Amino acid sequence: MAPGSKPATTNATSHQAATGSPDGGPAWPDFLTPEAVDALGAGRMAQPFAHLGPHKYKNRRWISTFQPDALEVSVRVGAKTTPLPRLRGDTFAGPVAGKTYSLVVRYADGSVVETRDPYSFAPVLGDFDQYLLGEGTHKELWRALGAHVTTHEKVAGTHFAVWAPNAQRVSLVGDFNMWDGRRHVMRALGTSGVWEIFMPDLGDGTLYKFEVLGADGSLVQKADPVGYGSQHPPEQASVVRDITGYGWDDAAWMQARRARGALDAPVSIYEAHLGSWRRRYDEGGRPLSYKELARDLIPYVKDLGFTHIELLPISEFPFDGSWGYQPVGLYAPTIRFGPPHEFRDFVDAAHAAGLGVLLDWVPGHFPTDAHGLAHFDGTHLYEHADPREGFHQDWNTLIYNYGRTEVKNYLVANALYWMEEYHLDGLRVDAVASMLYRNYSRNEGEWVPNKDGGHENYEAIAFLQEMNTAVYGAHPDVMTVAEESTSFPGVSRPVDAGGLGFGYKWNMGWMNDTLAYIERDPIYRRYHQDDLTRPLMWQYSENFILPISHDEVVHGKGSMLEKMPGDRGEKFANLRAYYAYMWTHPGKKLLFMGCEFAQPEEWKHDGELNWSAAADPAHDGVRTLIRDLNALYSDTAALHVKDCDPDGFAWLNGDAGQSTLGYVRYGHDGDAPVVIMCNFTPVLRQDFALGVPKAGRWDEVLNTDSEIYGGGNRGNMGGVHSTPEPRDGHDTSVSIVLPPLSVVVLRHAAD
Repeated sequence: MAPGSKPATTNATSHQAATGSPDGGPAWPDFLTPEAVDALGAGRMAQPFAHLGPHKYKNRRWISTFQPDALEVSVRVGAKTTPLPRLRGDTFAGPVAGKTYSLVVRYADGSVVETRDPYSFAPVLGDFDQYLLGEGTHKELWRALGAHVTTHEKVAGTHFAVWAPNAQRVSLVGDFNMWDGRRHVMRALGTSGVWEIFMPDLGDGTLYKFEVLGADGSLVQKADPVGYGSQHPPEQASVVRDITGYGWDDAAWMQARRARGALDAPVSIYEAHLGSWRRRYDEGGRPLSYKELARDLIPYVKDLGFTHIELLPISEFPFDGSWGYQPVGLYAPTIRFGPPHEFRDFVDAAHAAGLGVLLDWVPGHFPTDAHGLAHFDGTHLYEHADPREGFHQDWNTLIYNYGRTEVKNYLVANALYWMEEYHLDGLRVDAVASMLYRNYSRNEGEWVPNKDGGHENYEAIAFLQEMNTAVYGAHPDVMTVAEESTSFPGVSRPVDAGGLGFGYKWNMGWMNDTLAYIERDPIYRRYHQDDLTRPLMWQYSENFILPISHDEVVHGKGSMLEKMPGDRGEKFANLRAYYAYMWTHPGKKLLFMGCEFAQPEEWKHDGELNWSAAADPAHDGVRTLIRDLNALYSDTAALHVKDCDPDGFAWLNGDAGQSTLGYVRYGHDGDAPVVIMCNFTPVLRQDFALGVPKAGRWDEVLNTDSEIYGGGNRGNMGGVHSTPEPRDGHDTSVSIVLPPLSVVVLRHAAD
């Protein structure tokens, strides 16, 4: 104890009144007590701005700073440098004149670092942001939370903010502070649950995480839930990405796209997994980048006549084997293929080619990875605490607590984010059925009933309704699509009519029934014709997309070609007939990559498509058929304008005993009707008679047995003329050659 000094006490008032520190050093200012200094050193400081930075004390302006491992700390104001005495441990404080200052820190290795003091800046988020965040109604959540390269109080840097309402403290960590959570503890903003800090000098490319001292005493480093970028897995840090200032060149597309996804538009979707479409085996087998995909994938899809590309999830995900369906960073396009601006390049290139881009979106669950959302602030913040509600048994993942307004806000804002920041043309929402039912894939006793004792998940239903209302309210020219595998009513009906508000729903029933039919040996198909006719019973209950997706060509299900019965030639003929049936059936279309050329084996996420097989004439013939089907679908009004209208379809000749099936597609008044006749047996049928709705010439606009597709070239010499012989409820009929395992499409010629 220094001579004449008073004994130290633990009374705060005594500290504030003391003329010297307990260890004989400089006086303790009233804003910086020994307890606060000890808390800083121990990493237990929850309110650092109350103790660090500039503070007024005894009519003088003091600067205090916590600098672990520093030998000396000085404050530079203009040309003047003032040393700061070491108060105790790694805390330095002292009176300094002047308002704008920087800290000059010298270390034992002789290095000197000069920086602006993060604790000298006022909050960035204002009262309105805090109000919306606290209320859970911030539709532009990503503009408030996350990491934003910005200029604050005329200083360039990055603003960081994260929601962690139950944390004891939250710190920003990264290479810039040796991942030491004591150095940059964030400011808690009122009762909003948000922590923030402005870091001068940090910018694009900075690696960071949030170190969270949880309510339960746990200490974990979390990736940013609203981060725009991430490290390449298996690394887990978030990356500051400045996504402002992109020069979009798609104004014409954006102005006209409303018609591209409308119910009366031809919508044909190419579903793609970007990591396995092609790979660069000359560079270690890496997948193509966003820029390379823009160069190669987009022209390929455009040439095939598809109208949209749907991407399997690209929100950052840790495990390649999840195909993206277990995301950790919902706001970060995966770095696997490039940074955010390059993903924008991909979307911009698609729009320039006249293609829409849909994103597979996963708001149904998230993985348990320690750096993700799980137990984020030492509590079950994003997920339900009760595993009967919060744990997904099928996927070993966690389920969002949709009843919490802030969590719902997080997800709704994310849907809007992809539209706003990346100009996406729609979202396909994954696993909707798992969200709608509390007892989804659960036995009795493994789930919690709703307030009325039922199994419907009211909170998830409300979330989906709010999401669709928000998306269509802000962007009425996009589409949302539900992968929903049950008969839940009104999935694609408006919210104000009691529906979920989606634009479209995948027709899983059609897919299951028709695949079951086409996989059978033709000799048995006569007993199962209802597999083809039954889906029309519910076809118009929703706005349907007919999906042949990635799920149908993995996990031992075989490729589309492998599913087909018969010898090699019959397999190809069956598949060609099935695709023609699909493209002429009511409903929009979706086909997974590789299926367009009848890839011979199952899809593998860690390889690439079998492009050598694609060059084989039989496989290329299927691809030519898909190209022609897309062209016919787009160019023929009767095949698309009433996809979702029962007035656009009528049955014709159907003989289960022969496994033949016929139907008519109608458009608006003045649109040429189209007649489709299917033969699902390997039997050539000459002089096959069927009724047609109009007299005159009927052009054969497609025949899957054409030699250009790999068939036997048995057809109708370009078309047939009707005769006044009633059949199938019509006054006139035609007689056609119906090749084996084929579909023939006839369109009425102009009068």
